[in-house]
Amino acid sequence: MTSTLMACIIGGIVILPLAWLGVTSAQNSDGTWRHLYETVLAGYVINTLLLAAGVGLGTTLIGVGTAWLVTMFRFPGHRMFRWMLLLPLAIPSYLLAYAATDMMQFSGPIQTALRDSTGWSRQDYWFPDIRTLPGAIAVLTLCLYPYVYLATRTAFIEQSACVLEAARTLGCGSTRLLIRVAMPMARPSIVAGLALVMMETLAEFGAVDYCAVDTLATGIYRTWFARGSIVGAAQLSLCLLALIVLVLGFETIARGSARFHHATCRRQPLRRKPLSTWQGLLATCVCGMPIVLGFVLPVVCFAAMTIRSGDARAAELLWGLGKNSVTLAGISASVVVIMATLLTFGTFLNPSRFNRSCRRISRLGYAIPGGVIAIGVLAAAWSVEEWVNDIADTILGWSPGLFISGTIVAVLLGYQTRFLSVGLGIIDAGMTRIRPSLGQAALTLGRSPVQALVHIHTPLLRSSLFCAALLVFVDVLKELPATLILRPFNVDTLAVRVYQLASDERLAEASTSSLAIIVAGLVPVVILSRWMETDSAGNESKSIGTAG
Repeated sequence: MTSTLMACIIGGIVILPLAWLGVTSAQNSDGTWRHLYETVLAGYVINTLLLAAGVGLGTTLIGVGTAWLVTMFRFPGHRMFRWMLLLPLAIPSYLLAYAATDMMQFSGPIQTALRDSTGWSRQDYWFPDIRTLPGAIAVLTLCLYPYVYLATRTAFIEQSACVLEAARTLGCGSTRLLIRVAMPMARPSIVAGLALVMMETLAEFGAVDYCAVDTLATGIYRTWFARGSIVGAAQLSLCLLALIVLVLGFETIARGSARFHHATCRRQPLRRKPLSTWQGLLATCVCGMPIVLGFVLPVVCFAAMTIRSGDARAAELLWGLGKNSVTLAGISASVVVIMATLLTFGTFLNPSRFNRSCRRISRLGYAIPGGVIAIGVLAAAWSVEEWVNDIADTILGWSPGLFISGTIVAVLLGYQTRFLSVGLGIIDAGMTRIRPSLGQAALTLGRSPVQALVHIHTPLLRSSLFCAALLVFVDVLKELPATLILRPFNVDTLAVRVYQLASDERLAEASTSSLAIIVAGLVPVVILSRWMETDSAGNESKSIGTAG
């Protein structure tokens, strides 16, 4: 009963804004939906599917490949790459699109240097254009592959070397070992990271719009702001929801009754295999390329802009903006991890259809653009406030006014709706790697569910909890539409400052706040990476002691 009530409360927080979409989409759109259907809807859907497929493939190749290399092999720089591969997480996708376009356009430094060194003119060579569908796929892949990398590496670290060594003795080489053994065991984590990538891609607006690609997300904003049709925007949002339900449902069906936890408590530490000289150089290039393209070049671009003509009010504003950003991100990350852990554990205790449905519903918010969620939160908040004010006025003769909308509470509600899926995906994947008999044994021995969660599952989920907290923290730092709409009066963040300057074509000034966002996002990335290394080393020591 307790787990059902908890699932109902947590699911209700997410479903209220989504319910607004359903209610609004059922209204008359005054011909907007028919016009969209007959003209642009097919193009929106095709581009969205192509974008999601391209980004999904790219992030899987980079994320899984680099996670396997740094976890299983020794080569030049492998220790640094373990945390450096997370660096692109700190850069919002729209900022990477700005930087890539600035550097690769005809008048940018790369093409200018090419023409100066070769004497070519514009007609003498072909150069890739960022403002295309392939360009958008490349930008989003470089920004989002750390989701897959982090989740996959967490799974690889927690895998027992016994199974991998047994496969080696049976003749499996490194490639076959990855494809036939390691990836199937890590599938829940890989899919959890990939699901986040797919949902982020489906809801992405800034980078996709800047790259001039028409998708459902850009169509939602254009229908809403350009056409002034909230109903049409809600109807397109339901199309996005349908796509993400298909993505999540496909994995649920594909997983079936498979289990991914260890069948034994005896574990051996992972032994990293040294690579030959040429193999080590190749591995270094493979791991270094996404870091250079996804982090180093954008940072260099923004740093150059800041030095030339940065934000003149940086000293005055950045401390306050940074404090607001970090505070909101820290609170949101903590609340998301707590709610996701409770919902996942509650479903583990009572895997009823209702609880599982609440968990699925709670994962849908990530597929909806932040601006649409913000309007849904405001609509739900206004309804609750109106109801409470009417009751208070009738009974007490006094009304509390707007106690949700226009406050930090509304911002946090928007973040929970948007990012709860991040915590659920990572923590749920971690829960699948814990043998159910451990929790069942604790309950049989008289431990309460809370004690089992605190003393049994939480220690085993440490890597997953920290991973989820990191992703939510960095996502909130970069979130713009929901913050812009829901923030209280005169409470701005670094992302809002970047938007205000960039919308006025003052990208050079916006580079200062962009660098501040990157620095703020780097801190948790480095902390988590170092913690993962320490935790991995501790697990190896415990395994050696157990074997001895």
